[in-house]
Amino acid sequence: MKLLIINPNISHSVTNLIESEARRTAAPQTEITMETAPTGVAYIETQAEALFGAYAAIHILAERHSHFDAAIIAAFGDPGLMEAQEIFPIPVVGLSQAAFMTACLVGQRFSIVAISKRIVPWYRRAVELNGLTARLASVRNLPEPLSDVGSIQEMYGETLLDLCLSAARDDGADAIVIAGAPLAGLARRIQQHVPVPLLDGVTCAVAQAELLASRNLRAPAAIREADRPRKAQKGLDPAVAKLMVAQP
Repeated sequence: MKLLIINPNISHSVTNLIESEARRTAAPQTEITMETAPTGVAYIETQAEALFGAYAAIHILAERHSHFDAAIIAAFGDPGLMEAQEIFPIPVVGLSQAAFMTACLVGQRFSIVAISKRIVPWYRRAVELNGLTARLASVRNLPEPLSDVGSIQEMYGETLLDLCLSAARDDGADAIVIAGAPLAGLARRIQQHVPVPLLDGVTCAVAQAELLASRNLRAPAAIREADRPRKAQKGLDPAVAKLMVAQP
């Protein structure tokens, strides 16, 4: 099985974190290829910034999807995920959607632990888009602006643990989603200190991508191809343009 994992941010240090956790999770026979967005921001905090990540993910998928059995958009909030699921003929999985759905298998209500205050509205929107607002117990976040996205776990490890404990103790969470690619691997390292399951988006996404690919489950062809009209376009990358307009 060949799995493409895309970091839609420009931070190579985060790509390395994602890759480490993905390889720890994946089946031995799964081949993993990593891609980092060539343009955009160091890490996404708002829905506006998510647009840059979404385009980067779509662009990479447009160029490379035919070589893979499944793909993961590895940024929490899933920038471009629904659009990718609509147009690509392979399963495409997002960290948020995978973690949320796994959380719903664990308990009735889940909390999210996030890396910044500015990111919270976007994450709440992601929960809403997945129809799970009633299952959300809380969103807790780091209080300070980040200086180095690649070293969050080292700089704020104790604070992140305290946020998880508060979500379990005070918010009634049956499971806690550790949100954001920069926190990949944290759930595994601190699970023994938290009384409810901690869910890592990378781990959940890899497992679900492998399942979907092995069962040949993907978006219906009718969604991808139905009534696609020919229309004028300008300035799109050729690989993207080929996906977005009907071919003669």
